[in-house]
Amino acid sequence: MTDRGPYDLSGKVCVITGGSGVLCGALAQALAKQGGAVVILGHSRMEKAEELAAEIGGEGGDALALQADVLDRASLEQVCGRVLSQYGHVDVLINGAGGARKDATTSPELSFFELPEAAIRWVFDLNFMGTFLASQVFGEAMVNGRGGSVLNVASMGALRPLTRSVAYSAAKSAVVNFTEWLAVHMSQEYDSQVRVNALVPGFFLTDQNRFLLLDVESGGFSERGQRIVEHTPMGRLGAPDDLVGPALFLLSESARFVHGTTLVVDGGLGAYGGV
Repeated sequence: MTDRGPYDLSGKVCVITGGSGVLCGALAQALAKQGGAVVILGHSRMEKAEELAAEIGGEGGDALALQADVLDRASLEQVCGRVLSQYGHVDVLINGAGGARKDATTSPELSFFELPEAAIRWVFDLNFMGTFLASQVFGEAMVNGRGGSVLNVASMGALRPLTRSVAYSAAKSAVVNFTEWLAVHMSQEYDSQVRVNALVPGFFLTDQNRFLLLDVESGGFSERGQRIVEHTPMGRLGAPDDLVGPALFLLSESARFVHGTTLVVDGGLGAYGGV
């Protein structure tokens, strides 16, 4: 038997929404290396989800890619039924589906007063309602006496509103509040062995925020990206692997008494007052 140390997830079934993205893809690989059976939920980027599952399988891990719409409860219920049929239980849920849109972000060309309602609703719903609905469906499957762990992926925008990103910041703030609420409610009403926590990443370069952080013409940082790095004491953006250790801690038995909290992974950004 492989000794995976304090973060051993052998025998655990781990569902990851947004699993085809940069950050959650890294988490999927890490969970598989710790012995977890990983269910990667994708929506519009199923090719990437399937490639990731095949890569994990090729390395001896157990991974399954399934298509699901986190804004459609029926879709989530169908996928949950498939997971339960194949594995028998759900032990971990990572709510990683989320992102931003350029037309929901203010800019010199698009003022706050002109932001389209449809774009704002899309960003808010994806980041908050996608977390809410998945927690309903897979959280119910966890109430089975085995215990479990829900990990919501928030953002520094939840703690300190990000300039320009009004819908994204508001939605991630709602995710942190919901994390605390669900932790209490789950323990008091259903199962005290199901833990709920959140990760609060600082700035990581992803497909969703690339348009904000990089300058397409120069290939370097945009003005916004440069300001972020200058205000991050560690002097860089986060790399996907920087989230792995914190996530494994929160999901493992090492954090068995950690419940209803947020763990900030930001290179010191939140501690820096600018002077």
